[in-house]
Amino acid sequence: DKDIELVELKNASASEMVRIVEALSKANDTKNTPEFLQPKFVADDRTNAILISGDPKVRDRMRRLIRQLDVEMATRGNNRVVYLKYAKAENLVSVLQGVSENLQAEKHIGQKSGALQGEKVMIAAHADTNSIVITAPQDIMNALLDVIAQLDIRRAQVLIEALIVEMAEGDGINLGVQWGSLKEGAVIQYGNTGAQVGQVMVGLEEAKDKTITDSRWNSDTQKYEPYSRTQAGDYSTLASALSGVNGAALGVMMGDWTALISAVSSTSSTNILSSPSITVMDNGEASFIVGEEVPVLTGSTAGSNNDNPFQTVERKEVGIKLKVVPQVNEGDSVQLSIEQEVSNVLGANGAVDVRFAKRQLNTSVMVQDGQMLVLGGLIDERTAESESKVPLLGDIPFLGQLFRSTNTTVEKKNLMVFIKPTIIRDGMTADGITQRKYNYIRAEQLFKADQGLKLMDNNHIPVLPKFGEERRHAAEIQAFLDQMDAQQ
Repeated sequence: DKDIELVELKNASASEMVRIVEALSKANDTKNTPEFLQPKFVADDRTNAILISGDPKVRDRMRRLIRQLDVEMATRGNNRVVYLKYAKAENLVSVLQGVSENLQAEKHIGQKSGALQGEKVMIAAHADTNSIVITAPQDIMNALLDVIAQLDIRRAQVLIEALIVEMAEGDGINLGVQWGSLKEGAVIQYGNTGAQVGQVMVGLEEAKDKTITDSRWNSDTQKYEPYSRTQAGDYSTLASALSGVNGAALGVMMGDWTALISAVSSTSSTNILSSPSITVMDNGEASFIVGEEVPVLTGSTAGSNNDNPFQTVERKEVGIKLKVVPQVNEGDSVQLSIEQEVSNVLGANGAVDVRFAKRQLNTSVMVQDGQMLVLGGLIDERTAESESKVPLLGDIPFLGQLFRSTNTTVEKKNLMVFIKPTIIRDGMTADGITQRKYNYIRAEQLFKADQGLKLMDNNHIPVLPKFGEERRHAAEIQAFLDQMDAQQ
């Protein structure tokens, strides 16, 4: 008869009971009982029960033995210290306390109040050894140990690689003619040109050499005699006016009138590629910042007599920021919560008026392992044209160009953000990814080393060792051995 019998335990642990009865069975029945009649024991930790198969008489004897052993402990208390491998002890305590409360509530339904005494459950974390200390009845202890075994597992890691591509192109043309006359006190000038004809005229006038007539004492004739001297012109006003010229400027003087012709053509091109990457645990939060802190004046205060003045300064982070929380789902998909920002300083008008450019993206996406996904982008095309002219005169065909100033700009910007997650489930995958990044940096260093230094010895160029090279000695001993190898 090969029937299987189930024996439920109330106090003892199923796995511990199987160890005891198997030891007793092997010691007593190995020589007297044929192998096919010897009992087999299997512990079911889920239900805290033992499955027995074998001869009916042997099963009956083993069942009675198990009943005799399944009693309460002789000493009060059932303590257990569980050393965790991966999970953090402090984080598991609240989960285990909730599980124990539910188990106690189910166990105590229908029992008298007297039966509830002496079954207190204590769960505490020991941070120094990352372990959990549990005091509980055996059935609750077994359930808690099962929960710990399922939660204390190696969590996957995710390598997040981002690509931020920003391209910009711009063209601009400015053409204008300004008129002015100091004698007539008339001027035609525009604000969309660099230099102003009024300042240029004053500067040209001040830059001319001047003849000054003065008198001096003549000791021979014993009287003052007139004489003339030349005073060099002052170029400061003209230099200040011409400093605003962008491109070409040509001044033409026709009698009392001065014409200032300005023309400029500009072309700009920008291509920026940023590729931040970061590795984070599953359901962990990681942040990545590469940039600088820019001081911004937010206020100033002075005393009643202008004594003890002080200023308040706030520092603003600018650069590349990446904040991500990955969640590895069933299969090979990853859910990502991403906050990404690219910022830079555009310029400042004084100490307070600092202008920043910021491109920010907040989103949640689902991506397959190793898949590249575009998070978002911006395509911006702008065309602007401004014209300043003299009424009526500026509208005359062809000739009207002499009485107007035109500025035309065309800009085009492209911004794209891509993301690529890679799930790291084991050390082999982590080692492969690390080796790829490591070898890339080492190849860059070797390339620089091949180029050498112009004014110093090439031995000053740092180069990473080959990936995986293990130093089996202390640093000073290894350095000596490396030197000996180099001399051979």
